[in-house]
Amino acid sequence: MHTSVPLLASAPDQLLPARELMAFTLASHIILVPLGVALPLITLVMHYRGLRHKDATALLLARRWSAVMAVQFAVGVVTGTVLSFEFGLLWPGLMGRWGDVFGIGFGVEAWAFFLEAVLIAIYLYGWRRLKPRTHFLLGLPLPAAALLGAFGILAANSWMNTPQGFSLDPAGNPTDVNIWKAIFTPMFGPQYWHFVVAMLLTAGYMVAGVYAVGRLRGRRDRYHRLGFTVPFTVAAVATPVQFVLGDAIARSVFHKQPVKFAAMEIVWKTDTRVPEYLFGRLHSDGSISGGIKVPLLDSVLAGFSPNTKVVGLTSVPADRRPTAVQATIAHWAFDIMVLIGSALVLLALWYGLVWLRHRRLPESTWFYRSAACAGLGSVVAVECGWIATEVGRQPWIVYQNMRVSEAVTATRSSTLWIMLGLVIVVYLFLFGSLLAVLLKLRTRWRLADAERASGPSVDPPESDGPYGPRATVRAGDGGAAPPSQGGRP
Repeated sequence: MHTSVPLLASAPDQLLPARELMAFTLASHIILVPLGVALPLITLVMHYRGLRHKDATALLLARRWSAVMAVQFAVGVVTGTVLSFEFGLLWPGLMGRWGDVFGIGFGVEAWAFFLEAVLIAIYLYGWRRLKPRTHFLLGLPLPAAALLGAFGILAANSWMNTPQGFSLDPAGNPTDVNIWKAIFTPMFGPQYWHFVVAMLLTAGYMVAGVYAVGRLRGRRDRYHRLGFTVPFTVAAVATPVQFVLGDAIARSVFHKQPVKFAAMEIVWKTDTRVPEYLFGRLHSDGSISGGIKVPLLDSVLAGFSPNTKVVGLTSVPADRRPTAVQATIAHWAFDIMVLIGSALVLLALWYGLVWLRHRRLPESTWFYRSAACAGLGSVVAVECGWIATEVGRQPWIVYQNMRVSEAVTATRSSTLWIMLGLVIVVYLFLFGSLLAVLLKLRTRWRLADAERASGPSVDPPESDGPYGPRATVRAGDGGAAPPSQGGRP
């Protein structure tokens, strides 16, 4: 939640390791979030295609994606639980004073988490054990549960950015809490939809990237074409939508959090006709070195006019705004996110134009190289988005109501550094195990496909679906049960 930045001299010693620990665990968890939020929807799209067109290849892909969905969800349970504990352990001042105001968001997320776990279990169990239509219908609530979890987290985070729904008593403690206002804050709508679409396109590019690599290695069968086309199409449709939503949320920050906007755009003094800096470094005296200066552009982007007044960092005292280094970090994160988003828009347009003109996939090797990199680029953009959001809000953990230094734990800094080291070791093992399981699944699936394709009496993999009978069943064919356990023609 709080990325490492240089601290003020008066900051407690434990603030830096607490931030590092929270930043590491959040950055690690967020790698899994796109698959947790959006992979269920992409899987159901493929599942629907398989049922609608009686396409055994689509059903096989959906089944295998559901296995990946379950594995990453299991790891996400661990990393998400660690984050939940860290809020109370690392930031007791935040939860102790404000938990009754915004904590309902975490409650919603927890219930959604348990619901999603149950639904994933039912969905996995249903392959070859339920009627196809019944199985598909039981899977439909999965995306809704994932979106509900995102709703809870974004409600809490947007409240931290634009807190409302409470009054303060003479001691500065919140009273008269209005839950609805605390949930639906001014930044909730822009943040929620920007986040959801980001998860959708990121998951789409991540899944499609696997099959793009397969194509680059010479695998051009229908299995790989379909595995690429469906998630990439979902991502390509979402990408221009996200570009518009990104512009809208930046403008919302301009109106509702002007000092954060000044940090993200490294604007030092309030003025009109403000230039836009692409990258560049802000110094403590307000000067900017490096980067590319575009005259007037910042004012134009903020208010559609070069005469738009943009609030600068010096509009508030130094202890109520990000430092020059923090502003530079937020600015770079924001610019990298926008740069990656712009590249993804061009990639989506390339894909769309080829499809509209020729009704086929692009043939260019460079397109598939770009598609293979798009998933990683999307994850980097998501990470940068969170960095811009959290670092740009400094020094506040609750915007203009509580500083980060007031919320941090009293635990000794040496203890927190030891905790960070242990968490890094555990997470390396955890993500290494995840990678090993996914590679093992890939190997088993390839062996199963090769055996079915080479057997004299066995259909090729394209004609073998989870609901159809199989001549042979072996471990590693995607986990299918024999027809006697409920398989239907």
